Amino acid sequence: MIDFFASLNWAAVLQIIVIDILLGGDNAVVIALACRNLPSSQRLQGVLWGTAGAILLRVILIVFAVALLNIPFLKMAGGLLLLWIGVKLLLPEHDAHGKIEPADRLVAAIKTIIVADLVMSLDNVIAIAGAAEGAAEEHRVFLIVFGLVVSIPLIVWGSQLVLKLLDKFPIIITLGAALLGWIAGGLIVTDPGVKHWPVLAGENVHYIGSVLGAVGVVLVGLVMKSRMQRRRPGEKTSAE
Repeated sequence: MIDFFASLNWAAVLQIIVIDILLGGDNAVVIALACRNLPSSQRLQGVLWGTAGAILLRVILIVFAVALLNIPFLKMAGGLLLLWIGVKLLLPEHDAHGKIEPADRLVAAIKTIIVADLVMSLDNVIAIAGAAEGAAEEHRVFLIVFGLVVSIPLIVWGSQLVLKLLDKFPIIITLGAALLGWIAGGLIVTDPGVKHWPVLAGENVHYIGSVLGAVGVVLVGLVMKSRMQRRRPGEKTSAE
């Protein structure tokens, strides 16, 4: 055991910790956004179960990471799904707090967390696996598992912090949705199936796609939210 740690590539360990800190932020945001409408008594459950499901999927993703990212149109499909999740997180709930059971809302929040994290982790797991490649072969599995273990408290603590900030500063909801759009736009324009298209040629195409994704999610989400809010009074009147 002493020999194992003595020969461990500590530079790779440090790289993985930095990657978790840098890349765990967006996951914490989406977890907080998905749990913000849960009763306070269920928020921690949503965070913990959503994080557990996301971490399990990351383990599976890391095994197939390189191959997955080379499948044409997979990143595009994931990006489009993430765009829709970003828009949905901007929309108000459908006045259904009395109709939807708390348990159902908890399950829905957990599903949103897992699906969004699955898409967002496509690139993240490559970074962790890439950092582990610099270590000896017998250390790689340990480093990958270590990276995932380190990410758990970072994501749980980060999402709890964001949840508290959401209660005080609702604008963070819009910023969080924009972040999902940014990630989605980058995924779409770097998909192996489309990145060779002439229209996507250029050094700054990744940033342009990210900006368009962020702006698009916010605009579509705010327009849909405005329409839903205008429609509600009419629906209540007709019901009466």
